[in-house]
Amino acid sequence: MAEKQKVMIVDDDPSIAELISLYLIKECFDTRIVNDGEEAVRVFGEYEPDIVLLDLMLPGIDGYQVCRQLRQSSDTPIIMLSAKGEVFDKVLGLELGADDYIIKPFDSKELVARVKAVLRRYNKKPEAKKTDPSDKDVVEYPGLKVSMSNYSVIYNGEVVDMPPKELELLYFLASSPNQVFTREQLLNNIWGYDYLGDTRTVDVHIKRLREKLPDGDGWSLGTVWGIGYKFEVRPQHK
Repeated sequence: MAEKQKVMIVDDDPSIAELISLYLIKECFDTRIVNDGEEAVRVFGEYEPDIVLLDLMLPGIDGYQVCRQLRQSSDTPIIMLSAKGEVFDKVLGLELGADDYIIKPFDSKELVARVKAVLRRYNKKPEAKKTDPSDKDVVEYPGLKVSMSNYSVIYNGEVVDMPPKELELLYFLASSPNQVFTREQLLNNIWGYDYLGDTRTVDVHIKRLREKLPDGDGWSLGTVWGIGYKFEVRPQHK
């Protein structure tokens, strides 16, 4: 029998946490409830969840800080839960590494659907496989090498740590130099048609990539105002 996927629920409201747990247990998930931020960071390594549902308003360290700490060592999917619906709060959560954001109160079916959708996207990440060095799943530019075979990015000789979705977005753009893609096209190709988020997700991931990869020698991540983004490659002058 297939092993149940594990969900760590981090919420200081026992009634909400128990309700979420019941929804997920009915869908054959294994759950673990944690009531504060410090405990979440500690239990994470012990429980090794497949996904984390993380409330923002927690005693001790808040959900943003928990997300930041977990992202330092893991790319396990994180869905933030919050009664705050402002754009700023959503963007901040995504910038810190969350994969999705759900506003309370939420419908149980929507919650389960989002958990399954995020896990589907995450599980599409291929396992490392033996490939020829000239594998077509590698794109290279001056100072930059992106490999989908082993999910690695090398920038100016240094390995750059990057969550799967950032790497996939970079590879997708770099594989079609100077081609412009709309935010909707990038969402569909990288996150999938069943993604329940919005196009702001693309903007956040592009911003992260630019922070990690300043413009290279003859290439950059370009914005086409009012349309979307492209991996811009410029002629080299000798």
